[in-house]
Amino acid sequence: MTTTPDDLAEELREAIGRIVRATRALADELPQAQSASLGLLDRQGPLTIADLARARGVKHQGQSRTVAELEERGFVERGASDGDRRVSVIRLTEPGRAAMLRERRARAGTFAAVIDADLSDAERAVLAQVPELFHHIAARLER
Repeated sequence: MTTTPDDLAEELREAIGRIVRATRALADELPQAQSASLGLLDRQGPLTIADLARARGVKHQGQSRTVAELEERGFVERGASDGDRRVSVIRLTEPGRAAMLRERRARAGTFAAVIDADLSDAERAVLAQVPELFHHIAARLER
């Protein structure tokens, strides 16, 4: 099989996208905008609405609405930045962290059930090598 890096990259991008979309559709309880915002706050810590909007690739107004919905649910809170008390940041609350972790566990469980039911031992062994390769690629892309 002669697959060019471009062909392989496109096949992986498509397959990963399908898995992510299907897993979210089956497992997520929160709307995607809320789930993505909670995940960013968990990984990056407190952020301004502008930073959240930029990271998600959405308009400030839409992110403001998402933050208001999350705040209403008690999943985030507004507060002053530790670095500059004049700057308002959004922080993940414990209920927000718990909701985000439930989403992650549900996604992993959905994915694991398919791996368990549909893949042979040999296929699982091949798949077990993929995370290390993806971490290597991600590290290179993040430089």
